[in-house]
Amino acid sequence: MTAGNHDAERIYKLWDEALGNKDLEAALALYAPDASIESPLVQHLMQTKDGIVRGREALREFITRVFRTNPPQRRRFKQGFFSDGKILTWEYPRQSPDGDQMDLVEVMDIKDGLIQRHRVYWGWYALNVLKQS
Repeated sequence: MTAGNHDAERIYKLWDEALGNKDLEAALALYAPDASIESPLVQHLMQTKDGIVRGREALREFITRVFRTNPPQRRRFKQGFFSDGKILTWEYPRQSPDGDQMDLVEVMDIKDGLIQRHRVYWGWYALNVLKQS
């Protein structure tokens, strides 16, 4: 296993733990100081035109709001990840063993063991949850 693949697997596991525990500091520790997140949720929670949060302090505010507002449909069922050591990606499929969950695809660019760029792509079910909130 290459260092990049090891970093991807470590980030995959630790990011999920931070999300599940709503542990802000653990989540932030995975991001580079100048990292970014792109998601429709940025526009919704931060009330901005563009869907990008840049830099650790802005990430702190955004992730705080994410953890505070996670709807019950935001579950964490997934079936593994794919990585080439530089890009890490996985899917939260709509259909899960416990019923429908928000359908999302996470894509992270990994550099020097940290998340540099994070994109979250939303499916139709997740977008409907967002519209209803």
